[in-house]
This record gives sequence, structure tokens and C-alpha cells, in this order.
Amino acid sequence: MSDWAARVRAWCALDPDEGDRAALEALLAAGDEAALGRHFEPPLTFGTAGLRGPEIAGPAGMNRATVRRATQGVAAWLAEAGVADPLVVVGRDARRGSEAFNDEVVATLLGAGVRVLEMPRPLPTPLVPFAVKAVGASAGVVVTASHNPPQDNGYKLYAGDGAQIVPPDDEVVERHMAAAGPARLGLRGAPGHAIASEGLLGRYRDHLLARFGVGESDLAITYTPLHGVGGATATDLLARAGYRRLDVVAAQFEPDPAFPTLPFPNPEEPGALDLAIESARAAGSSLVLANDPDTDRLGAAVRTPEGWRVLRGDEIGALLASTLLEGARHEGRGVATSLVSSSLLAAMAERAGVSCATTLTGFKWIARAGGPTGLAFGYEEALGFAVDPFVADKDGLSAALCLARLAHQLAATGQDLLTRLDELETAFGVHATSAVSVRAPGADATARIAAAVAALAAEAPRRLGELAVTGVEDLARGWRGLPATAGVRLALGDLGRVVVRPSGTEPKVKAYLELTPPREGSLADQRARAAAWSEGVLSDLAGALDLGA
Repeated sequence: MSDWAARVRAWCALDPDEGDRAALEALLAAGDEAALGRHFEPPLTFGTAGLRGPEIAGPAGMNRATVRRATQGVAAWLAEAGVADPLVVVGRDARRGSEAFNDEVVATLLGAGVRVLEMPRPLPTPLVPFAVKAVGASAGVVVTASHNPPQDNGYKLYAGDGAQIVPPDDEVVERHMAAAGPARLGLRGAPGHAIASEGLLGRYRDHLLARFGVGESDLAITYTPLHGVGGATATDLLARAGYRRLDVVAAQFEPDPAFPTLPFPNPEEPGALDLAIESARAAGSSLVLANDPDTDRLGAAVRTPEGWRVLRGDEIGALLASTLLEGARHEGRGVATSLVSSSLLAAMAERAGVSCATTLTGFKWIARAGGPTGLAFGYEEALGFAVDPFVADKDGLSAALCLARLAHQLAATGQDLLTRLDELETAFGVHATSAVSVRAPGADATARIAAAVAALAAEAPRRLGELAVTGVEDLARGWRGLPATAGVRLALGDLGRVVVRPSGTEPKVKAYLELTPPREGSLADQRARAAAWSEGVLSDLAGALDLGA
């Protein structure tokens, strides 16, 4: 235990939380090396969406010491980059621990001589990247774990362009985190501290309303923030945009870090919209809109004669693109999506005369694909959408207004969102997408996930269901000019592809399937053919991915 004693004492010497210090020292006294390993290995690093992990003591968890070290890393990164008189925008969600972690960020930045513009209360995450660009800040920090389970928290870091940091900036921050010593802390009320004004937040609101407001609408909408921070802001925006028939899910409206009505607070998860659909039935709504807990993602469901249908992220992406591509062409801006999302956007953009980029997974890559003029539209299948370049990240609020406007416009001509999807697949062919994920329990989950993905890249099956695997590409070696990333892409000839990768935010492996059947027969025939193929592909793929117990 001598090595553990040195590591625990070194960490505790800089840990400001008495309870966390006591927990680690008790494990050391008990000689519980396995438990200590879970608190120390692997340490949190900046992944797909910043730092994210369980709220536990030690470098493997989100805690006051980790947040303080990360913030020291941010201050040192800005200093190393030669930023003069740096200013950082700081915000948070309403999870357990978020207020204390927010306090650590503010105090550590002020103590390092960095000016702070702090959000006045828990607010939607997109307001921070908006504010970074609006005030010309050097960086932005949001304490949030987005849609992760209740026991998690996280730390999103934005650069001066309002987009999440990418290499090598994350590596610089982590290098300074590892070398962090005692922190000097500042106090609110110091000359370098300010609270973001309601006027600044109003600029965000006014821009969205000018862009996506409809004046007056009879479209009946049910909205839920899934116990997150979006409720008041989203409903205010929808009401001001002209939607008079607005129903809310009362049981999920107020922020609640326990997320009591949800197994996982993620609009992607099966059943996440059940309460919203139940409320929509009672209210006579035709559209359900749902934000995840930090309000940067958008889920949706639509009423059909047969019942309610939850839209996939790729379907929402195609719908939003159908109303934004003309403006993109007029403005000379491009669109972008990730390599795990549908190829339908590229086909639509090509016909519209708009450039379309394919990026690695994560909005830190998508947001930058538009270049200095900004991105007209970007999306990823995991319900992330950017519909206006004034926020250089996914934004569930502006996406909700954009989708509602489209539904309003279609309703005026006797159509709906599903009618538009039929039109798109008639024009471009069926692009049937689905995604599955497998969670890996246990302390060694990360290692087992990496091993499973590597094994698939080394020896992929020759067939998946009825379809032949015609190509195997290890994304760790790069793909079509993109940086290397963990994952494997399996080609299914002209009929589709599968991408398998570790989740960047949770201990699970994810598989993304797209099938493009021949354009023979009716849309119903094509969709049925794709559905049958999909069932076989996903079944065989589950057998090929052995995550162990």
C-alpha cells in the first residue's frame, strides 16, 4: 500500500473538501486497493464533451479538487497562449454539486487573475457559448453533465470562438491540471467579477425571435425540459414566438437533480418522452418538444393517426435542413454532420448547391466545420442541432423554435413533419438509421470497451444479418482525412454502413447503422426492407461485441 499512501496523501493535500479527504483516507486505512483504484484510475480527461464522470473523490471523479485543478489548467492554458487580460464566462446546470463546482471555478479564476462573467442562475448551456462570442470572452466554462445519469457531473470548456476546445488545447489544459499546486482563490465582488446582465440574455432571446418567430400560431405543442434547466427559458421563447397553445409536463418542469420520472435523463432513451406524450394526448397537442437537462439537445415526437411517433435524430436533422438549406446557399455558408450520422444531409446539400462537411463525432468538430463565416446548420444523430451561427455549439432552444416554425408552416398547408419526411425520402431515397448502445458495468469498463472495439477492427464478421461486410476501416488510423479516433467502420456495399465506437461520455459502446435500400417499389416497401435488414444486422453485431460481465 505504500504507493497508494503516497498518491492518496498527495491528492488530499490539495483537496479542499473535508468529506472527500476523509473518504479516501478511510479506504487507505482499510487497505481497500480495489476501491482506491476506482477513485484514481483512469483520471478524468477531456473527451467528446469535456470532463464528465461520477461525483466521487479522487482524480477519477468529479469533485471540488478535480474542478479546481481543471480551472487552474484553464488559467494556465490562457496564460501560455499569451491571452492578455483574459475573461471567462462561467455557467452551470442544476445538478447536485453544480453550485459548489461553479463556486470553485469562479474563485480559482479570480485568484489566478482571470476576469469572470458569471451567469446569474442555473441556465441552459447554450447561453454560455453565445455569451463568449457576444462579449468577446477568452473562454467559457459550464458545469454540467448534460444528459448523463444523476450521479454524474461534468465540465465543458469553450474556446474564444465559442466552440468546445479541441486538441492540442485540451492536452495543454490537462498538462497544467496534472502539475497543479495549491490554488490561490479570489472572492466575488472583486473588480474582475461581474454577473451577466438580463440585457445580455435578452440579446439571445431577441435574435432567436427575430429569426424563428411566427407571430401567431394555433399549433398545439407539449414541452418538457426533463427536470433540467430549460423550462422557464424555453416556454418563454415559445410563447413570445407566437405559440398560444403551449402545454408543459408539470411533473418534469422544475429542475430536479434526481430526475425522478426518468431512468436516464436523455431524450434519446426509450421511454424518456412517455410522460410528455401522455400529456400531449390529454392536451390535444400535435407536437412534443423535449430538451435534455442542460438544454443543448432536442427530442421530438409527432402525433399520427396510429398514435405517437418519436423522431430519430437523423429525421429531425433532415427536417431542419429542409428549411435551412436555402438560406445557407444564399449566405454562402456550409453545413456539417458527423461520420455516424445519416448521409442524407450530404445528398440534400449537394442538390441545394451547399457545401457539406463530415467530421468526427462531437460538436467541437462540427461547429468548426463552417470556417470563419460560421456554420449555417450542423447536426449529429444524438439529437444535437445548430441552426444559427450565433451559437457555435448545439442548441436545443433555437432548434426547438426552428422545428416548431417548420411544423407551423406545414400545418398551414394541411401537411405535417411526417409529410415532409416522405417528400425527402421520395426525392433522395430511404436512409434508414438506427443506433444501439451497450453499457459495460464495472471498474474496468473502459478497458473492456476498448478491447471489444479493437477486436472488431482486427476481425470483423463477414456478414451482418443478410448483408455482406464489404470493407473494414479502423478509425484509429484516420478516415478520409479526419483525425484518428477510436472506432471501426464496416461497409455494407452500396446498401449502407455501420460505425462502432466507444461513447465519449459514458461507459458504453455505441453502434450506428445506416441502410439505403434500392429505390424499388413504394416508400413503404423500401422502409420495410430496411427494417428487416436492420434487425439482422444489429442482432449479429450484438454477438460480435463481447463486453464480458
